Order: sequence, then structure tokens, then C-alpha cells
Amino acid sequence: MAMLAIDGLSKTYKGGKKAVSDLSLSVEAGDIYGFIGRNGAGKTTTIKCVVGIMDFESGDILIDGHSVKKEPEKCKSMLAYIPDNPDLYEHLTGIQYIDFIADVFGVAGETRTQLTGKYSQRFGMMGALGDLISSYSHGMKQKLAIISALVHSPKLMILDEPFVGLDPEASLVLKEIMRELCAEGGAIFFSTHVLEVAEKLCNKIAIISDGRIVDSGTTQELTHGKPLEDVFMEVVGHVEED
Repeated sequence: MAMLAIDGLSKTYKGGKKAVSDLSLSVEAGDIYGFIGRNGAGKTTTIKCVVGIMDFESGDILIDGHSVKKEPEKCKSMLAYIPDNPDLYEHLTGIQYIDFIADVFGVAGETRTQLTGKYSQRFGMMGALGDLISSYSHGMKQKLAIISALVHSPKLMILDEPFVGLDPEASLVLKEIMRELCAEGGAIFFSTHVLEVAEKLCNKIAIISDGRIVDSGTTQELTHGKPLEDVFMEVVGHVEED
């Protein structure tokens, strides 16, 4: 069974603008699935529908076999979502925010302490957890959002441009954690503009243009030995000509 199955998803905004049209894809356990496209192609809209932030008029989205529409709470309990610009509670300290997220997901005290320590250390955040989030840089906020997402051991991680704002060391740590989560039977679905990262990190990729998937498959199938950047420009350019 797929960890994430999107079947015929369509989303139209007020005013008639169709952001996503009949979009289908499947993310299996162990997949690091890259979702790439230009600005305005429909990546963030798709992701917001998947995580239950945005409603949609047709199609269905299943998280480990559970419908986002019919069982929203069950679906949210199994996934972690990290937006491109995390909106955190800045009046809290870092550790208070992590505890708040852990409370929401019912993470036991011992597990919470262990995972908070493990991931805070890896991201170099241990010394900053007692500070107010309002004093954090953008990169520190991004790290805190990732640590908070990992504290409930999600089966599926949904990330929207996760490497934006991270320094090279933190980016490397995040890639390692993504690989570890998938090796343990989890799955990752993430959007990125950094095609080189997608090419090296992902085993599967989908290219979206004007709300439709125009090409998808394993990274090897998609690239045929060519740079992903070249494939992307060929596919998107061909769609625009049509």
C-alpha cells in the first residue's frame, strides 16, 4: 500500500483559476519523492491539499490508505509537514515549542526527551532551545520546525522547499535524516527548486507544469543519464510549445 496516493486531484481557486488539474501520483514506503516545477506550477497547492490545509473539489488523497477528506485527524497524526516559511509561535522558547508539538501528537516524556536531544544535537540547536523563537534567525527557525516535525516519528514527511534558509551543514544533516527515515520504512514527498539536490537525493521525481504532471518516474527513467536540469527544461519547454 502506498504511503501517499493522490488520485485525480483538482483544485480551482475563486475566480476560476485552476491550480491543479487531475493530478495523480503514488509515494511508496522507502521513497524519497521529488516534486519539481516552476513558481506557480501547483506544487505548494498540491502539498497544502495533501496535508489538509486546503480543500479540493475532486479526486482523493490517501495517507497509508486513509482518506484526507474522510479521516483528516488520522491522516495528520501519521505525517509531518514543514512549509517553506515555518510560522512558529515566537513568544515561546525553542523547547516550549517542541514540547507543544509533542503534546499535540501525544509523545511520551521519555521518547520526547530522547528524540529532542538527538535531533537538536545533530542540528547544533541544543544551546539555543532555551531562547525565545523571536530571537532566532530564519535558518534556526527552519531547524526548529524540522526537529519538532521529527519528535513524533512520522511515517510520512511532506516538505515544501526544505533546504531554503539552511546552511550547508544543516542541509547535509537533513538529507541524512531523510535517508534514515526512508530506510526505516517511512517516505518523503518534497518540493524543491534545487534540481541538483533532487537528482542526487530522490529515487523518484514528478515534474509539474500548469497544474498537471508532465513527466514522472524513477530518477533513472526520467533522466536517462542526462542532467535533470536539461530534462526539466526540455519537458517544460515542450509543454509550453504545445
